Amino acid sequence: MTSVPTPIPSRTQFVLEGIKHRILTGQLTPGQALVETELAAQFGVSKTPVREALKTLAGTGLVVMNQYKGVTVRMVDADMAREVYDVRLLLEPEALRRSVRRGSSLDTAREALERADAATDTAQRSLANREFHRSLYVRCGNPLLGRMLDEVRDQAALVSAVAWAANPSWEREATEHREILRLALDGDSDGAARALHSHIASFVQRAFPEAQGEGEQE
Repeated sequence: MTSVPTPIPSRTQFVLEGIKHRILTGQLTPGQALVETELAAQFGVSKTPVREALKTLAGTGLVVMNQYKGVTVRMVDADMAREVYDVRLLLEPEALRRSVRRGSSLDTAREALERADAATDTAQRSLANREFHRSLYVRCGNPLLGRMLDEVRDQAALVSAVAWAANPSWEREATEHREILRLALDGDSDGAARALHSHIASFVQRAFPEAQGEGEQE
């Protein structure tokens, strides 16, 4: 008999999404302590949903739970960036290639670019950027491949938030996004995949030049 995953209680989900949003938009910074009592007061809930939300976030790699230091937002360094972006370099271009060959709709990607262009703050641009990248691979025809990329999606966004705080590069990335989408809309699956690979590799090389992964040496 197949087991059914236990759904996350609504209050826990509410707190989970709230904390994640603050981390991925830079309101909570790497290394910052996450105190259960403070978060419970901010979200108007008891400590139980906060504790469960933090456990879930630890499982996705956004926070770190330490017996002595408590819970903190995960620190971002070159090794962490290399690990996350190596996975993206290996999987994301291939997923896009398959999406284009399948003739999958790219309307969501176009809409995400429009939202990014119209964004008035970093948080809005960050969320639109995440949605753009996901829309490129989610219709690749292989649900497992999509889930694997989803698993590193939040960690990639955390790397981006740190990099953008130090050196905003929105305009360059927006230009690269438009070129990727143009190639995909033209049906050039290989060209779109190459452009996406270059886009991902160049970002982590600029932000963390000391991060040298195999994917960046191709």
